[in-house]
Amino acid sequence: MSKFDKEERNKFFYPRSRYYGKFTPPNLVFNANLQEFAQRVSYICSLETGGKLSPEEAYQEIKQLYKQLKKSRKQLGIGTDSSDEK
Repeated sequence: MSKFDKEERNKFFYPRSRYYGKFTPPNLVFNANLQEFAQRVSYICSLETGGKLSPEEAYQEIKQLYKQLKKSRKQLGIGTDSSDEK
C-alpha cells in the first residue's frame, strides 16, 4: 500500500475539522484532543450497539477517555481565569 493510500485512509477513518475559535496553541491542542475524544466515543458506541462491547465496558471506556480529556484540559490551562481573556 502506498503512502498516499494510507494518508487517504486515515483522513477517512479519523476526520478532523477546522478550528474556528480564538487561536492559541493550548486551544488548538485541546481542540484536537476533543475531536479525538469524540471520534473514539463514536467508535465505542458503535461497538456497544453492535454487541461487541457490553454497556458496562462501553461506559468504563468512555469514562476513562473523559478523564484523559479532563486532564489535558487542566494541563493546558483551558478554562482557567488566566486563559480566559474577555
